Parts: sequence; C-alpha cells; structure tokens
Amino acid sequence: MNRRLFLQTAGALAAAGCWPSAWAADPIKVAVMIPQSGPAGMFGPASRASAELAAETINARGGILGRPVALLFGDAGLPPAEAAQAALRLWKGQGAMALVGQHDSAVRGAIAGMLKGKIPFIYTPVNEGGNCAPGVYAIGETPQQQLATVIPWLASHRDPKKWYLIGNDYIWGRNTHAAAKTYIAQTGAEIVGEEFLPFTVDNFDASLARIRDSGADAVLVSLVGGASVSFNKAFASFGLADQALRLGTLIEENTLAGMGPANARNLYSSAGYFSSLETPDAKAFADAYASRFGAQAPMMSGIAESTYEGLLALEALANRAGSLEVAAMDAASDGTRYRGPRGEVTLGGRHVAQDIYVAEVGEHGFRVLETFPGVPAGQDCKV
Repeated sequence: MNRRLFLQTAGALAAAGCWPSAWAADPIKVAVMIPQSGPAGMFGPASRASAELAAETINARGGILGRPVALLFGDAGLPPAEAAQAALRLWKGQGAMALVGQHDSAVRGAIAGMLKGKIPFIYTPVNEGGNCAPGVYAIGETPQQQLATVIPWLASHRDPKKWYLIGNDYIWGRNTHAAAKTYIAQTGAEIVGEEFLPFTVDNFDASLARIRDSGADAVLVSLVGGASVSFNKAFASFGLADQALRLGTLIEENTLAGMGPANARNLYSSAGYFSSLETPDAKAFADAYASRFGAQAPMMSGIAESTYEGLLALEALANRAGSLEVAAMDAASDGTRYRGPRGEVTLGGRHVAQDIYVAEVGEHGFRVLETFPGVPAGQDCKV
C-alpha cells in the first residue's frame, strides 16, 4: 500500500471510530460519494460529518454483520462520468463493499451503470423515484411523498386557486411537476403557467413577470441550489411574496440561509427532515451531532442528514439479509425497518415509507406545522 492510500484508509478508519485490530473481523469498507466540489459542494462538510457520526453509532452497537464500518470518501460533485470513475476507484482500488451516495440523479445513473448491481448502492437524497437498477435502494423523498398530502393540506389551509410551476429542466423537476399537476387538479385549482429552466439561468426577471401577470396565488418551486436561492431572492424583491405562497420540495436549511428569512415570507417546504424537528429521534441526533462536532459543526440540513440515514439503511438491510450480497439484500429488503432522525423508516419496493413534514419559514427558520406519518413512496421496484 502506498503512503497516500495508507493515509486515506487510516483516516477513514479513524473517522469511523475504530481500527481493525480492535475487532475479530476485518472492516466493511463503505464508499461514501458526496459532493465535495461544484454547486452542491456546500452540502459536503455536513454530509461527511453525518456519515462519520453514523459509522461511529453503528460501530458502537456492533457494526454490520459483526464487522466494523470503515468509510472511504469520494467526490460526487464532479461530472457524472468522472464521479463514476471516482466511485470505481473506491470499489475496485480500495475494496469498498457497499456504496452510499448523496448527489444528483445524473451521477446516480452513472454510478449505478458502472456498478451493475455488483455491490449495494444506497441512494439517499430527494429523488424522482423509479431508481430500479439492480442493487439500488432509494431512501430519499419522492415527489409523491412530498406533494400527495401537502398540496391538499395547503388547499385546506390557504385555498390557492391558481398555481404556477417553475423548476430546473431535468428529470427530478419534470417528475415533480407531473405529480403536482395530479394533486392540484384534485383540489379544484388550476395550473396557470409552467417553466423549466436550465441550471445556468441566473436572471429570473422574465419568469417573475409572467408569474405576476398570471395572477398565480401559489408557486411550486423545483429549482435546485443556487438557482433556488437567486429565484427566491428575486421573487421577494418583485413584491410577489404577498401575491402568492411558495412551496418548495428542495428548499432546506442551506438554501434558506442563502436566500435569507427576509426573502422567505409566505414560503413553505415539504421534507422528511428539518433540523428544527422536535421529535425525540431528531433531538437525539441533533444532540449527538453537536456533541461530536462542537459549536463549529457544519450546518445540518435534510440533504446532509440523508447521508446518516443511508448508513443506517445499509446496516438494517445487511443485518436482516445476513449478507452484503445484492441478491440476498433484495430478497430481504421489503419490510426492512430502521429508526433514525426521521423516525421509523420502512423499505418496500426498494424505496421507503417515511414521515413527511410541512414547514413554514418563520423568524428563526423552519417551523414545522404538520406531520404526515408513514407516507408511502408512490414508487415500486419489483424484486
């Protein structure tokens, strides 16, 4: 082993809270692909911290299959082909036996295509569903989960009549809008406009003028990262916050920090986790995170927390199957449960049922208004 590889592996083992010599068995190396560069790089530090805390938690209760977990980190902020190559190096070069990924859909597709079901791949963030490649388990929120209960809830509490949909032009945005149209129609409201914008757009004046002129009193925002920050700032400066409520399905703590609470009046978010959750499971996670990483800990968010959940899902699947073999894990996956910061999560069809929360932005950030327990994914991959 060369010196660089030795140091990388040693650091990963130390981060997981153990060394092989402390155990009877060699470690299970898990590749953790998170954005460490690019537009989503802001999620990287908290995602890494979440993974490290999860590994330490799992190792403290006996590891996976009685073996300690050791983490190997790769950059998922690269273009898809390059990110897949980074994952390949962790798998073939450093011996990763499983992969946990928190990144966009394009990178997921590239990695899944490269792995070809040879090792389990836990995909953690908000996603469009239908991730049915062999050995892929998607534990993030689907559009159906985020909208099926929340749009009717908004209809009963705010009674919007005219919706405008705006998102980035890729599979997640398009699938989110397709699901939203069904639920909006069921409330008796109408769609008065829809736009899909490239990720490179940074001026939203024309879109905001169309929203204003449409008379929309509700806007579904499925923009990502910096685009969402810029749009929501401009939305407020246009004076539209009083005309229309906003609902975001990828507006989390980092996005909110970027736009500022002053620009988030009349804004709602739907997600499976907020750092402000007051449930016993969420508070226990927050306390452990603060204790482990201190006052300078990276900002926690639903995106970063999903990486923690990914390790828990891998633990539950492997221990139930008695193996890390994909075929065994697939056979055991339906009905597999684990408990984490989001509460109890149940796998079925290689997606999960989980609690969904709707929050409004207040003076101190997200304030959870309603909980929808055990919402099904609305997606299924037949095993």
